[in-house]
Amino acid sequence: MSTSATGRHRTALRATGHGLLLCVNAMAGLAAFIVTAMSLAFLLLGVGVVLLPAALGLLRATANWGRRLAGAAGEPIPTPYLPRPDPGERAMLGLVHRVHWLLTDPATWRDLLWALLNTLIGFVLGMVPITVLGYAVEGLLIAGGLWIPLRKADIDLWYTFVPLTDWRFAALAGLIGLAVLVLWLGAAPLAVKAHALMTRALLSPTQRSKLAARLRALSETRHEIIDIQAAELRRIERDLHDGAQARLVAIGLKLGAANRYLESDVDKVRTLLAEASDASVKALEELRNLVRGIHPPVLAERGLGPAIHALALESPLDVELELELPHRLYPPIESAAYFAVSELLTNAAKHADPQQVAITARITGDLLRIVVRDDGRGGANMGDGTGLRGIARRCATFDGSLEVRSPVGGPTVATLELPCASSSQRISTS
Repeated sequence: MSTSATGRHRTALRATGHGLLLCVNAMAGLAAFIVTAMSLAFLLLGVGVVLLPAALGLLRATANWGRRLAGAAGEPIPTPYLPRPDPGERAMLGLVHRVHWLLTDPATWRDLLWALLNTLIGFVLGMVPITVLGYAVEGLLIAGGLWIPLRKADIDLWYTFVPLTDWRFAALAGLIGLAVLVLWLGAAPLAVKAHALMTRALLSPTQRSKLAARLRALSETRHEIIDIQAAELRRIERDLHDGAQARLVAIGLKLGAANRYLESDVDKVRTLLAEASDASVKALEELRNLVRGIHPPVLAERGLGPAIHALALESPLDVELELELPHRLYPPIESAAYFAVSELLTNAAKHADPQQVAITARITGDLLRIVVRDDGRGGANMGDGTGLRGIARRCATFDGSLEVRSPVGGPTVATLELPCASSSQRISTS
């Protein structure tokens, strides 16, 4: 059997298993629809205020299961629900507000419509691959000899239009079974795909829910960025106070002391001036390091590619680079990407103990994609520490994303994606 034929059989078998899940999902949807409809009716009696949140929770869980099944069939569907408002009041008043939020969300009514239609359409589409496969297997079993004991038992058996009276008709049934099996290879994936398309049409987010989710994400990102900026300003203030400012004060004191000894002790003056000179060199170095941490000169002057190359040279790790950055990007995008790569290299050096790190950066259309891969011990988690979360927040500011795959034992692959259309487009407020 060829590889392509084996692949088609596996696809059809997966689709058949998927069809079984569709049937179960359809029955769960029917139960959720009935419970929700009864809870809505009980709203008139007041009891529905208590029952409806639980009923709609069941409905949403069933609909989300349908979305996951559609995603497994190649039609991913984002969650469409409006963000839950601040509960504010407690007890009954808070429950009333929650019911109001659920009932005014268009996705709730789309879920309800989907649950009703899916009871019939989803069940039928789910049964298509199961039924067709079963019918094909029946024809092959009849051709293999199953017709004989049935005939001896005086059972009047037909397969499609074929009366099973002797071996010739049994062989014909086998040929029909083979034809049905070939039909199953194509019908099973098509039925699953048709259900996924129906689910996407009914359960995809509306424009309103997309806008609400976007506004919520922007609000959360704004607060996080404000906190990050405040922490960065405190760090700069602390570094200036403890570093350069202290050295400049010391230089002033030494110069004052040198002025006092200018007439009486020339050797003492030379010593003080030498110490002041050393302190000025150290203060200048600390200021340069501070500026480099705020916005590295190489990034401002030469762009992201050379800046990443400089990070690789400064890193204690063995870093391989593959950079395809043909033009400059909008400076905030370059800054976000630079500090993300810097943090990822630092994390690898501190926690992963890798033998080698590979950095790939390229611009494809309006998307900057950077992949940092190390062969260290793995086990990195977005929930551990603040480094990866900080990178994710910085990316979210520009509608970007950070994905980290780090199984225990490695390797760790961090993928950073940033839209970079803003390098040539500026938003006007006029």
